Amino acid sequence: MAIPAETFFLRPDNETSLQQQIQRLVVEAILSGRCLPGEKMPSSRKLAEHLGVARITVTIAYTELVSNEYLVSRGRSGYFVAQTAPSRPKFSLPNQSDKAQVDWSKTIGQRFSEHVPLVRPDNWRDYKYPFIYGQSDSRLFDHHNWRNCALKAVGRKDFDTLATDYYERDDPMLVEFILRQILPRRAITARPEEILITMGAQHALWITAQILLTQRRTAAIENPCYPGLRQILSQTRCNTVAVDVDAAGMPPEDLPEDADVVFTTPSHHCPTNATMPVSRRERLLDLAARRGFIIVEDDYEFEISFLKSPSPALKSLDPTGSVIYVGSFSKSLFPGLRLGYLVASEPFIREARALRSLVLRHPPGLIQRTAAYFLSLGHYDAQIARMGRIYRKRRSIMEQSMMENGLAQIGQGTFGGSSFWMKAGEGVDSSRLAMQLREDGVLIEAGRAFFAQGEEQPGHYRLAYSSIASARIPDGISHIAKRMNEAAA
Repeated sequence: MAIPAETFFLRPDNETSLQQQIQRLVVEAILSGRCLPGEKMPSSRKLAEHLGVARITVTIAYTELVSNEYLVSRGRSGYFVAQTAPSRPKFSLPNQSDKAQVDWSKTIGQRFSEHVPLVRPDNWRDYKYPFIYGQSDSRLFDHHNWRNCALKAVGRKDFDTLATDYYERDDPMLVEFILRQILPRRAITARPEEILITMGAQHALWITAQILLTQRRTAAIENPCYPGLRQILSQTRCNTVAVDVDAAGMPPEDLPEDADVVFTTPSHHCPTNATMPVSRRERLLDLAARRGFIIVEDDYEFEISFLKSPSPALKSLDPTGSVIYVGSFSKSLFPGLRLGYLVASEPFIREARALRSLVLRHPPGLIQRTAAYFLSLGHYDAQIARMGRIYRKRRSIMEQSMMENGLAQIGQGTFGGSSFWMKAGEGVDSSRLAMQLREDGVLIEAGRAFFAQGEEQPGHYRLAYSSIASARIPDGISHIAKRMNEAAA
């Protein structure tokens, strides 16, 4: 007798296709021992009727399971569980108590969970008005060509590149493209030995901090700044000094005399979007040369300069090699890519490569080669151009809506970017406002997390337009204004 079709049932799943869900059902049944080797599977017709899917869907799923040796097909007899089907090992284990025997509050040597990131719900896509930063709009991404590049990357020609463990090395195709296409846009020249691929900008900043900072050294950071950087520096136990930014970014004259490392985002400062003018960049570099400190330049959103051409990178103006440059593809492609890069003098990159090797060897070869094809075949440039056009439109609509509703932004962000830095009305707590707006389907980012401890300014918040459709912007802004007026009353 065949295994009853009722053995299988589909759960709601929007992430995978019906064919993949059926494959998963059968695999789980075989691995768990509910379906034994030699047993006959339900016919494709009966299983299709039971699950409420097309018969061809079941047939394709069965065919794939045959190719993976979970099932065998016997002429007109149907499909059977293969005698050689994979199985899970069975162990005789003692009963395990639900009560934890280890006092983790005493056992844990260092705590990382206390550093709470920006509050953002996991289901942010379910909100009608997501004014949140750092998330992608899937409608803007070139899925077709990315898929083609991924297929090309897993082809026979590139398989040895993907399958071989290169230990500390990176994909030469990706490194070559960064050298010849990305860095020249920032007027930066470098050699392959001066580049390291990272798992995004956050990883690059962590590597940099681990190498440069100790308990006896001082790091200068911007205030406000990217919260993740402050959390990274706290783990090095270095002395951290926050320097208030103005409309032109970090003022060099305010840097502490004993600074060993200065972290800055001169292009599209996070979160104010201020852009450091060339004259100030030159003063900062001159100060670094005289005092001997290192500058870590996070080239934040430089690709999204759609209102004016971006200013030259600090690294491009640096004659002494005192600048470590951090770049990322996460904002221009999609955040889940987690692909960035470091550019610095060879001695530093040598240490960074060794440190990275201790933790993860290198970013996955498949991701590196797929990105290399996507970039080198021109899809990346087309993506940037498309984003620039749409962001320009969204920004214009948003500025008009904010003006009509009396919302105040700080600074103009004249080079572009994908967000606005805002100031709420007198007496309005943006953290409380953010939670109230969720009831209206609106997501904003409260500004408290960007400021140094003890210097929090509860009235600031950030509005981004990277993940919200243009048509929804005016209504979303009006909701914010309404709630703000109520809070100020």
